[in-house]
Amino acid sequence: MKEDIKENKLKGWRQFVQLIKQTEPPKLLLIIALCMSFATTGVGFVVPLFTKKLVDGFSLDSLNYWQIILLVIAFIAQAIASGLSIYLLNRVGHHVVAKLRDRLWKKLLHLPIPYYDKNDTGETLSRVTNDTAVVKELITEHLANCLSGIIAIIGSVTILLFLDWKMTLVMLVAIPVAMVILMLLGKQMYVVSKGMQDETAKFTAVLNQVLPESRLVKASNAENIEYDRGKRGITNLFNFGLKEAKIHALISPLISFILMIVLVAVIGYGGVRVSSGALTAGDMVAFILYLIQIIMPMTQLTMFFTQLQKAMGATERISAVLEHDEEDINEGKELDLVTEPIHVNHVDFAYGKEEILSDINFTIEPGKVTAIVGPSGGGKTTTFSLLERYYQPTKGSITLGDTPIDTFSLHSWRRKIGYVAQESALISGTIRDNICYGIEKEVTDKELEKVVKMAYADQFIQALPNKFDTEVGERGIKLSGGQRQRIAIARALLRDPQILMLDEATSSLDSKSEIYVQKALDNLMKGRTTLVIAHRLSTVVDADNIIFIEKGHITGSGTHNSLFQSHEMYKEFAKQQLRIQE
Repeated sequence: MKEDIKENKLKGWRQFVQLIKQTEPPKLLLIIALCMSFATTGVGFVVPLFTKKLVDGFSLDSLNYWQIILLVIAFIAQAIASGLSIYLLNRVGHHVVAKLRDRLWKKLLHLPIPYYDKNDTGETLSRVTNDTAVVKELITEHLANCLSGIIAIIGSVTILLFLDWKMTLVMLVAIPVAMVILMLLGKQMYVVSKGMQDETAKFTAVLNQVLPESRLVKASNAENIEYDRGKRGITNLFNFGLKEAKIHALISPLISFILMIVLVAVIGYGGVRVSSGALTAGDMVAFILYLIQIIMPMTQLTMFFTQLQKAMGATERISAVLEHDEEDINEGKELDLVTEPIHVNHVDFAYGKEEILSDINFTIEPGKVTAIVGPSGGGKTTTFSLLERYYQPTKGSITLGDTPIDTFSLHSWRRKIGYVAQESALISGTIRDNICYGIEKEVTDKELEKVVKMAYADQFIQALPNKFDTEVGERGIKLSGGQRQRIAIARALLRDPQILMLDEATSSLDSKSEIYVQKALDNLMKGRTTLVIAHRLSTVVDADNIIFIEKGHITGSGTHNSLFQSHEMYKEFAKQQLRIQE
């Protein structure tokens, strides 16, 4: 167990160093900052020696004004160097964090859909915000103190050995004791900090789940339930915070206690040596001042050590995200035209051990409408996801003509697809932003007006005060379902896709909205290879081919009339829905 902890800490340290290297911190700025910090520390070495001279031979006649002027200049230079060091180190820290967040953001955008199936979005967000902030704090607030502290300790001990080696040895007895305390409590801090970061990620996940769905919470009278969920997270964070506080409460006072004992011992022993004439009073004062210069850095080193444990835990999680396999959207050949049929060849697919599709085999003819119908949970949307290449089949293949679709670059393949979902996603922004989303070229007002007219969205957009510049709210909450669908159709029209995928695009709409959306879809489907998922058979009775999927198997295919005659469940579906419509 101890070996595992030691190995994990060593791995964490290596990950931390490697991660910082990969951000390419500005080395020149770092060197200048550290030099300034060392200069600040160096001035501190002069003060005790100057004080020693003053104490041993102080008189107005012996007072050298040039020495005082030089000392004042040294203090001013020390203040300037300290300020520059703090600024430059903060700049380096922010550079490292910006690079880390840039890498994480780019990585998250290119991670495949299965990653998001397995990982909570809120926890992933915590990696980008909270964990990177821990790394920044280590660099900006503790790194300079650590390095200058080490210089201060080494320099002070060296000078003290020259002043009086016997008293210095008395003082050095405290170092092994302090190191043992730091090592024992450091292990606890590593465990606690990892737990704290995990709990922070979970709490962020709760916030991310609940706040965007505030209407659902209120409609369900779930305020108390969600309060209890959040309260548990807050309580857990509080408990971890207390554990962390206990470690801090032990480390600093224990180190200070040891150092104070040393200080008392040095003063007592030093007093004896001064009275015996082995030391001058000035030597004694200088010795105490140097001892103080050791005590302060020891406290700073303690803080650096505890913060380093946190940073190592944070980088472990950041590295886990960065090391995950990502989609290369540009790998593969470019797809120009979709003129051949799409063949789904004996495809199986499973989420882990749960089989979703089994031996799915059908063809989507170019320029025609293929519909997929069947009971809920049969695998219809999963089939769409395979065609979008969100997932890879566990068995079988999907080809365009004779060419497997995974030989085309993801970018060029998805560029040929227009997708309209049951509840189309909108981003927070304007109507213009949403229609033009993902379009790489500049879109003119004339082009916008054309597609919104074809999508039957022009009437409600023109009635809005700011028209295309109207804010839609988070996830389009300021618009009705029918309006959101028509904006999604306008977006698809602007992309001018060759393959169109409609996932129950009218199932959640009222009858009036459905009429407009269906007309817009008719405009969108003209001349395109279209694949439709539908519960309402009235929307697909005219499809060129209807595929019936149940429990992951295709149990029938053909036109509406042929399936009505040959497929019992399709016939039952059709009778029920036609009766409802009549």
